Amino acid sequence: MKKQKLTNLFENFLKKDEIFNDKKVLQISHMPDVVEHREEQINQIAQILAPSLKLNRPSNIFIYGKTGSGKTLSMKHIAQNMLNVADKNKIPLKIIYINCKLKRVADTEYRIIAQLGRELGEKIPNTGLPTDEVYRIFFDALDKKEMLLLITLDEIDQLVNKAGDAVLYNLTRINEELKKSQVSIIGISNNSRFIDIVDPRVKSSLSEEDILFPPYNALQLQDILRGRANKAFKENVLEDGVLAKCAAYSAKEHGDARRALDLLRVAGEVSERECLSNVQIKHIDEAESKIEHDRVLDIITTQPKQSQAALYSILSLQSKGEAILTGQIYDIYKKLCNQTGLKTLTQRRIGDIIAELDMLGIINAKVISKGRYGRTREISLSTPDSTNNKIKRILEEGLDLL
Repeated sequence: MKKQKLTNLFENFLKKDEIFNDKKVLQISHMPDVVEHREEQINQIAQILAPSLKLNRPSNIFIYGKTGSGKTLSMKHIAQNMLNVADKNKIPLKIIYINCKLKRVADTEYRIIAQLGRELGEKIPNTGLPTDEVYRIFFDALDKKEMLLLITLDEIDQLVNKAGDAVLYNLTRINEELKKSQVSIIGISNNSRFIDIVDPRVKSSLSEEDILFPPYNALQLQDILRGRANKAFKENVLEDGVLAKCAAYSAKEHGDARRALDLLRVAGEVSERECLSNVQIKHIDEAESKIEHDRVLDIITTQPKQSQAALYSILSLQSKGEAILTGQIYDIYKKLCNQTGLKTLTQRRIGDIIAELDMLGIINAKVISKGRYGRTREISLSTPDSTNNKIKRILEEGLDLL
Protein backbone atom coordinates (compact mmCIF):
# COMPACT_ATOMS: atom_id res chain seq x y z
CA MET A 1 0.00 0.00 0.00
CA LYS A 2 1.34 3.45 -0.94
CA LYS A 3 2.42 5.72 1.89
CA GLN A 4 -0.26 8.35 1.14
CA LYS A 5 -3.07 5.78 1.08
CA LEU A 6 -1.84 4.30 4.37
CA THR A 7 -1.69 7.75 5.96
CA ASN A 8 -5.25 8.46 4.77
CA LEU A 9 -6.46 5.17 6.25
CA PHE A 10 -5.07 6.08 9.68
CA GLU A 11 -6.31 9.69 9.47
CA ASN A 12 -9.83 8.53 8.57
CA PHE A 13 -9.78 6.01 11.44
CA LEU A 14 -8.99 8.80 13.91
CA LYS A 15 -11.85 10.97 12.58
CA LYS A 16 -14.64 8.38 12.62
CA ASP A 17 -17.03 8.00 15.55
CA GLU A 18 -16.13 5.42 18.18
CA ILE A 19 -18.48 2.50 18.76
CA PHE A 20 -16.57 1.21 21.80
CA ASN A 21 -16.57 2.82 25.22
CA ASP A 22 -14.20 0.34 26.84
CA LYS A 23 -13.26 -2.74 24.82
CA LYS A 24 -11.36 -4.27 27.76
CA VAL A 25 -14.72 -5.10 29.42
CA LEU A 26 -15.22 -7.77 26.72
CA GLN A 27 -11.87 -9.42 27.35
CA ILE A 28 -11.49 -12.63 29.36
CA SER A 29 -9.08 -10.95 31.79
CA HIS A 30 -11.69 -8.36 32.86
CA MET A 31 -12.92 -8.88 36.43
CA PRO A 32 -16.54 -7.71 36.84
CA ASP A 33 -17.86 -6.49 40.19
CA VAL A 34 -20.46 -9.28 40.18
CA VAL A 35 -20.09 -12.78 38.71
CA GLU A 36 -23.55 -13.52 37.32
CA HIS A 37 -25.32 -16.89 37.52
CA ARG A 38 -22.60 -18.51 39.62
CA GLU A 39 -23.83 -17.60 43.11
CA GLU A 40 -24.36 -21.22 44.16
CA GLN A 41 -20.88 -22.38 43.14
CA ILE A 42 -19.20 -19.28 44.59
CA ASN A 43 -20.96 -19.78 47.93
CA GLN A 44 -19.95 -23.47 48.01
CA ILE A 45 -16.28 -22.67 47.40
CA ALA A 46 -16.30 -19.68 49.77
CA GLN A 47 -17.74 -21.80 52.59
CA ILE A 48 -15.06 -24.47 52.07
CA LEU A 49 -12.25 -21.88 52.03
CA ALA A 50 -13.54 -19.60 54.82
CA PRO A 51 -11.63 -21.48 57.61
CA SER A 52 -8.43 -20.19 55.94
CA LEU A 53 -9.18 -16.79 57.47
CA LYS A 54 -8.82 -18.40 60.91
CA LEU A 55 -5.65 -20.17 59.69
CA ASN A 56 -7.38 -23.55 59.67
CA ARG A 57 -6.43 -25.56 56.59
CA PRO A 58 -9.47 -26.10 54.34
CA SER A 59 -10.09 -29.19 52.22
CA ASN A 60 -8.44 -29.44 48.82
CA ILE A 61 -10.91 -28.63 46.05
CA PHE A 62 -11.29 -29.91 42.49
CA ILE A 63 -13.34 -27.50 40.33
CA TYR A 64 -14.44 -28.78 36.94
CA GLY A 65 -16.72 -27.81 34.06
CA LYS A 66 -16.52 -27.02 30.37
CA THR A 67 -14.53 -24.08 28.96
CA GLY A 68 -16.17 -20.71 29.59
CA SER A 69 -18.39 -21.88 32.47
CA GLY A 70 -16.98 -19.28 34.90
CA LYS A 71 -14.57 -21.47 36.91
CA THR A 72 -11.48 -19.24 36.76
CA LEU A 73 -13.46 -16.00 37.01
CA SER A 74 -15.33 -17.24 40.09
CA MET A 75 -12.15 -18.46 41.80
CA LYS A 76 -10.35 -15.16 41.16
CA HIS A 77 -13.40 -13.28 42.48
CA ILE A 78 -13.39 -15.37 45.67
CA ALA A 79 -9.61 -15.01 46.08
CA GLN A 80 -9.74 -11.22 45.75
CA ASN A 81 -12.47 -10.95 48.38
CA MET A 82 -10.62 -13.27 50.75
CA LEU A 83 -7.37 -11.32 50.38
CA ASN A 84 -9.19 -8.03 51.03
CA VAL A 85 -10.48 -9.44 54.34
CA ALA A 86 -7.07 -10.97 55.18
CA ASP A 87 -5.26 -7.66 54.53
CA LYS A 88 -7.78 -5.70 56.60
CA ASN A 89 -7.42 -8.09 59.54
CA LYS A 90 -3.67 -8.72 59.11
CA ILE A 91 -4.17 -12.45 58.56
CA PRO A 92 -1.11 -14.25 57.08
CA LEU A 93 -3.00 -15.77 54.14
CA LYS A 94 -1.51 -16.00 50.65
CA ILE A 95 -3.18 -17.22 47.45
CA ILE A 96 -1.01 -18.16 44.46
CA TYR A 97 -2.63 -18.58 41.04
CA ILE A 98 -0.80 -20.52 38.31
CA ASN A 99 -2.10 -21.19 34.80
CA CYS A 100 -0.65 -24.64 34.05
CA LYS A 101 -1.19 -24.15 30.32
CA LEU A 102 1.59 -21.57 30.15
CA LYS A 103 4.86 -22.82 28.73
CA ARG A 104 8.00 -22.27 30.82
CA VAL A 105 5.88 -22.05 33.98
CA ALA A 106 4.29 -25.46 34.40
CA ASP A 107 5.70 -27.76 31.74
CA THR A 108 8.07 -29.59 34.13
CA GLU A 109 8.05 -30.44 37.83
CA TYR A 110 11.12 -28.25 38.31
CA ARG A 111 9.51 -25.19 36.75
CA ILE A 112 6.25 -25.28 38.66
CA ILE A 113 7.96 -25.68 42.05
CA ALA A 114 10.45 -22.97 41.09
CA GLN A 115 7.54 -20.67 40.22
CA LEU A 116 5.91 -21.35 43.60
CA GLY A 117 9.22 -20.53 45.30
CA ARG A 118 9.51 -17.26 43.35
CA GLU A 119 5.98 -16.31 44.44
CA LEU A 120 7.32 -16.52 48.00
CA GLY A 121 10.25 -14.22 47.16
CA GLU A 122 12.95 -16.81 46.47
CA LYS A 123 15.40 -16.38 43.58
CA ILE A 124 15.44 -19.72 41.77
CA PRO A 125 17.11 -20.14 38.35
CA ASN A 126 15.09 -21.49 35.41
CA THR A 127 17.34 -24.56 35.26
CA GLY A 128 20.45 -25.96 36.91
CA LEU A 129 19.41 -27.15 40.38
CA PRO A 130 18.35 -30.67 41.34
CA THR A 131 14.55 -30.85 41.62
CA ASP A 132 14.86 -32.00 45.25
CA GLU A 133 16.81 -28.81 46.01
CA VAL A 134 14.06 -26.65 44.45
CA TYR A 135 11.50 -28.42 46.65
CA ARG A 136 13.69 -27.77 49.71
CA ILE A 137 13.98 -24.04 48.90
CA PHE A 138 10.20 -23.79 48.44
CA PHE A 139 9.42 -25.73 51.66
CA ASP A 140 11.90 -23.70 53.73
CA ALA A 141 10.61 -20.37 52.37
CA LEU A 142 7.03 -21.42 53.13
CA ASP A 143 7.74 -22.52 56.71
CA LYS A 144 9.60 -19.27 57.43
CA LYS A 145 6.52 -17.25 56.43
CA GLU A 146 4.27 -18.98 59.00
CA MET A 147 1.22 -18.65 56.78
CA LEU A 148 -1.66 -20.49 55.25
CA LEU A 149 -1.13 -20.86 51.49
CA LEU A 150 -3.80 -21.64 48.91
CA ILE A 151 -2.34 -22.81 45.58
CA THR A 152 -4.74 -22.51 42.64
CA LEU A 153 -3.65 -24.67 39.70
CA ASP A 154 -5.74 -23.70 36.67
CA GLU A 155 -5.81 -26.19 33.76
CA ILE A 156 -4.38 -28.73 36.22
CA ASP A 157 -4.81 -31.52 33.66
CA GLN A 158 -2.23 -29.76 31.45
CA LEU A 159 0.27 -29.95 34.33
CA VAL A 160 -0.27 -33.73 34.62
CA ASN A 161 -0.03 -34.17 30.83
CA LYS A 162 3.30 -32.31 30.70
CA ALA A 163 4.97 -33.06 34.03
CA GLY A 164 3.27 -36.22 35.30
CA ASP A 165 1.36 -36.62 38.56
CA ALA A 166 4.41 -36.83 40.88
CA VAL A 167 4.29 -33.08 41.40
CA LEU A 168 0.63 -33.29 42.47
CA TYR A 169 1.45 -36.16 44.82
CA ASN A 170 4.18 -34.08 46.47
CA LEU A 171 2.00 -30.97 46.75
CA THR A 172 -0.95 -32.86 48.26
CA ARG A 173 1.45 -34.37 50.85
CA ILE A 174 3.26 -31.12 51.58
CA ASN A 175 1.67 -30.56 55.03
CA GLU A 176 3.46 -33.65 56.34
CA GLU A 177 6.77 -31.79 55.80
CA LEU A 178 5.74 -28.36 57.13
CA LYS A 179 5.89 -27.29 60.79
CA LYS A 180 4.73 -23.66 60.83
CA SER A 181 2.70 -23.25 57.63
CA GLN A 182 -0.09 -25.13 55.89
CA VAL A 183 -1.13 -25.57 52.25
CA SER A 184 -4.34 -26.39 50.41
CA ILE A 185 -4.63 -27.11 46.69
CA ILE A 186 -7.41 -25.87 44.40
CA GLY A 187 -7.39 -27.62 41.02
CA ILE A 188 -9.38 -26.27 38.07
CA SER A 189 -9.97 -28.32 34.91
CA ASN A 190 -12.16 -28.45 31.79
CA ASN A 191 -11.74 -32.23 31.84
CA SER A 192 -13.46 -34.05 34.69
CA ARG A 193 -12.10 -37.38 33.46
CA PHE A 194 -8.45 -36.46 33.98
CA ILE A 195 -8.75 -37.14 37.72
CA ASP A 196 -9.41 -40.82 36.95
CA ILE A 197 -5.98 -41.34 35.39
CA VAL A 198 -3.82 -39.91 38.19
CA ASP A 199 -2.34 -41.87 41.08
CA PRO A 200 -5.25 -43.05 43.33
CA ARG A 201 -3.56 -41.39 46.32
CA VAL A 202 -3.52 -38.05 44.47
CA LYS A 203 -7.14 -38.51 43.43
CA SER A 204 -8.33 -39.08 47.01
CA SER A 205 -6.32 -36.10 48.32
CA LEU A 206 -7.11 -33.60 45.56
CA SER A 207 -10.83 -34.37 45.32
CA GLU A 208 -11.70 -33.85 48.98
CA GLU A 209 -14.38 -31.46 47.69
CA ASP A 210 -15.63 -31.51 44.06
CA ILE A 211 -17.47 -28.53 42.58
CA LEU A 212 -19.14 -28.76 39.17
CA PHE A 213 -19.73 -25.65 37.05
CA PRO A 214 -22.55 -26.41 34.56
CA PRO A 215 -22.65 -24.68 31.16
CA TYR A 216 -24.56 -21.39 30.88
CA ASN A 217 -27.85 -21.48 28.98
CA ALA A 218 -28.79 -18.92 26.30
CA LEU A 219 -30.74 -16.65 28.69
CA GLN A 220 -27.88 -16.59 31.22
CA LEU A 221 -25.42 -15.75 28.43
CA GLN A 222 -27.66 -12.88 27.31
CA ASP A 223 -27.61 -11.48 30.86
CA ILE A 224 -23.82 -11.69 30.97
CA LEU A 225 -23.46 -10.10 27.52
CA ARG A 226 -25.94 -7.33 28.31
CA GLY A 227 -24.07 -6.34 31.46
CA ARG A 228 -20.72 -6.22 29.65
CA ALA A 229 -22.13 -4.58 26.48
CA ASN A 230 -23.60 -1.67 28.46
CA LYS A 231 -20.08 -0.76 29.57
CA ALA A 232 -18.18 -1.81 26.44
CA PHE A 233 -20.18 0.01 23.74
CA LYS A 234 -21.58 3.49 23.15
CA GLU A 235 -25.37 3.84 23.41
CA ASN A 236 -27.56 2.41 20.64
CA VAL A 237 -24.62 0.79 18.84
CA LEU A 238 -25.92 -2.80 18.92
CA GLU A 239 -28.60 -3.71 16.39
CA ASP A 240 -31.65 -5.52 17.84
CA GLY A 241 -31.01 -9.25 18.02
CA VAL A 242 -27.21 -9.05 18.19
CA LEU A 243 -26.97 -10.16 21.82
CA ALA A 244 -29.57 -12.92 21.33
CA LYS A 245 -27.74 -14.34 18.31
CA CYS A 246 -24.39 -14.11 20.07
CA ALA A 247 -25.81 -15.97 23.10
CA ALA A 248 -27.49 -18.58 20.89
CA TYR A 249 -24.24 -19.35 19.06
CA SER A 250 -22.39 -19.79 22.35
CA ALA A 251 -25.15 -21.79 24.06
CA LYS A 252 -24.96 -24.23 21.16
CA GLU A 253 -21.20 -24.52 21.80
CA HIS A 254 -21.57 -25.85 25.38
CA GLY A 255 -22.62 -22.53 26.97
CA ASP A 256 -19.19 -20.95 26.68
CA ALA A 257 -19.26 -17.38 28.07
CA ARG A 258 -15.71 -16.69 26.86
CA ARG A 259 -16.79 -17.53 23.33
CA ALA A 260 -19.84 -15.27 23.66
CA LEU A 261 -17.70 -12.33 24.80
CA ASP A 262 -15.13 -12.97 22.06
CA LEU A 263 -17.91 -13.09 19.44
CA LEU A 264 -19.31 -9.75 20.58
CA ARG A 265 -15.89 -8.09 20.71
CA VAL A 266 -14.79 -9.37 17.28
CA ALA A 267 -18.18 -8.41 15.77
CA GLY A 268 -17.56 -4.87 17.05
CA GLU A 269 -14.08 -4.87 15.52
CA VAL A 270 -15.48 -6.07 12.16
CA SER A 271 -18.00 -3.22 12.22
CA GLU A 272 -15.20 -0.79 13.08
CA ARG A 273 -13.13 -1.92 10.09
CA GLU A 274 -16.11 -1.36 7.83
CA CYS A 275 -16.38 2.20 9.23
CA LEU A 276 -19.96 1.56 10.36
CA SER A 277 -21.66 3.22 13.32
CA ASN A 278 -23.37 0.06 14.63
CA VAL A 279 -22.84 -3.66 15.14
CA GLN A 280 -25.17 -5.71 12.94
CA ILE A 281 -26.38 -9.32 13.13
CA LYS A 282 -24.31 -10.22 10.05
CA HIS A 283 -21.17 -9.23 11.97
CA ILE A 284 -21.81 -12.07 14.45
CA ASP A 285 -21.64 -14.58 11.55
CA GLU A 286 -18.37 -13.05 10.33
CA ALA A 287 -16.93 -13.07 13.85
CA GLU A 288 -17.97 -16.73 14.34
CA SER A 289 -16.11 -17.79 11.20
CA LYS A 290 -12.96 -15.88 12.16
CA ILE A 291 -12.88 -17.05 15.79
CA GLU A 292 -13.46 -20.72 14.94
CA HIS A 293 -10.47 -20.68 12.59
CA ASP A 294 -8.21 -18.93 15.12
CA ARG A 295 -9.44 -21.03 18.08
CA VAL A 296 -8.56 -24.36 16.50
CA LEU A 297 -5.07 -23.23 15.52
CA ASP A 298 -4.45 -21.74 18.97
CA ILE A 299 -5.56 -24.93 20.75
CA ILE A 300 -3.34 -27.10 18.56
CA THR A 301 -0.32 -24.81 19.01
CA THR A 302 -0.57 -24.99 22.83
CA GLN A 303 -1.16 -28.75 23.12
CA PRO A 304 1.54 -30.88 24.84
CA LYS A 305 3.83 -32.80 22.46
CA GLN A 306 2.11 -36.11 23.21
CA SER A 307 -1.25 -34.68 22.14
CA GLN A 308 0.35 -33.16 19.05
CA ALA A 309 1.88 -36.55 18.17
CA ALA A 310 -1.51 -38.28 18.50
CA LEU A 311 -3.16 -35.60 16.36
CA TYR A 312 -0.41 -35.78 13.72
CA SER A 313 -0.99 -39.56 13.55
CA ILE A 314 -4.71 -38.96 12.95
CA LEU A 315 -3.94 -36.32 10.31
CA SER A 316 -1.59 -38.74 8.54
CA LEU A 317 -4.32 -41.39 8.34
CA GLN A 318 -7.09 -38.92 7.44
CA SER A 319 -5.39 -38.13 4.14
CA LYS A 320 -6.03 -41.74 3.01
CA GLY A 321 -9.78 -41.14 3.22
CA GLU A 322 -10.56 -44.33 5.18
CA ALA A 323 -12.22 -44.86 8.57
CA ILE A 324 -9.59 -44.40 11.31
CA LEU A 325 -9.50 -46.74 14.32
CA THR A 326 -7.65 -46.27 17.61
CA GLY A 327 -5.27 -49.18 16.92
CA GLN A 328 -4.19 -47.66 13.59
CA ILE A 329 -3.49 -44.34 15.28
CA TYR A 330 -1.38 -46.06 17.93
CA ASP A 331 0.73 -47.84 15.28
CA ILE A 332 1.54 -44.52 13.56
CA TYR A 333 2.06 -42.82 16.95
CA LYS A 334 4.71 -45.40 18.01
CA LYS A 335 6.67 -44.86 14.78
CA LEU A 336 6.45 -41.09 15.32
CA CYS A 337 7.81 -41.44 18.87
CA ASN A 338 10.81 -43.40 17.56
CA GLN A 339 11.36 -40.70 14.94
CA THR A 340 11.14 -37.74 17.32
CA GLY A 341 12.59 -39.22 20.53
CA LEU A 342 9.29 -38.86 22.43
CA LYS A 343 8.55 -41.30 25.25
CA THR A 344 5.97 -43.83 23.98
CA LEU A 345 2.81 -43.81 26.09
CA THR A 346 0.53 -46.83 26.51
CA GLN A 347 -2.38 -47.34 24.12
CA ARG A 348 -4.77 -46.64 27.03
CA ARG A 349 -3.16 -43.26 27.64
CA ILE A 350 -3.33 -42.40 23.94
CA GLY A 351 -7.01 -43.34 24.13
CA ASP A 352 -7.39 -40.75 26.92
CA ILE A 353 -5.63 -38.13 24.76
CA ILE A 354 -7.97 -38.95 21.84
CA ALA A 355 -10.92 -38.40 24.22
CA GLU A 356 -9.44 -35.02 25.22
CA LEU A 357 -9.04 -33.98 21.56
CA ASP A 358 -12.66 -35.02 21.00
CA MET A 359 -13.76 -32.88 23.96
CA LEU A 360 -11.86 -29.91 22.51
CA GLY A 361 -13.77 -30.31 19.24
CA ILE A 362 -10.66 -30.95 17.12
CA ILE A 363 -11.66 -34.52 16.27
CA ASN A 364 -14.83 -36.59 16.35
CA ALA A 365 -14.47 -39.96 18.12
CA LYS A 366 -17.50 -42.19 17.50
CA VAL A 367 -17.74 -45.44 19.51
CA ILE A 368 -18.71 -48.39 17.29
CA SER A 369 -19.46 -52.01 18.16
CA LYS A 370 -17.46 -54.83 16.57
CA GLY A 371 -19.71 -57.57 17.92
CA ARG A 372 -17.85 -60.27 19.81
CA TYR A 373 -14.57 -58.34 19.20
CA GLY A 374 -15.73 -55.59 21.54
CA ARG A 375 -15.95 -51.86 20.85
CA THR A 376 -13.59 -49.38 19.28
CA ARG A 377 -13.64 -45.74 18.26
CA GLU A 378 -13.91 -44.50 14.71
CA ILE A 379 -12.08 -41.18 14.50
CA SER A 380 -12.20 -38.30 12.06
CA LEU A 381 -10.97 -34.71 12.08
CA SER A 382 -13.56 -32.05 12.90
CA THR A 383 -11.42 -29.24 11.48
CA PRO A 384 -12.24 -27.60 8.13
CA ASP A 385 -10.26 -29.03 5.18
CA SER A 386 -9.03 -25.51 4.44
CA THR A 387 -7.05 -25.41 7.73
CA ASN A 388 -5.51 -28.90 7.60
CA ASN A 389 -2.33 -27.85 5.77
CA LYS A 390 -1.75 -25.12 8.35
CA ILE A 391 -2.45 -27.59 11.18
CA LYS A 392 0.07 -30.00 9.68
CA ARG A 393 2.75 -27.27 9.60
CA ILE A 394 2.03 -26.32 13.23
CA LEU A 395 2.35 -29.97 14.32
CA GLU A 396 5.53 -30.53 12.31
CA GLU A 397 7.06 -27.44 13.90
CA GLY A 398 5.94 -28.51 17.41
CA LEU A 399 7.32 -32.01 16.96
CA ASP A 400 10.56 -30.81 15.27
CA LEU A 401 9.75 -32.69 12.06
CA LEU A 402 10.65 -29.81 9.73
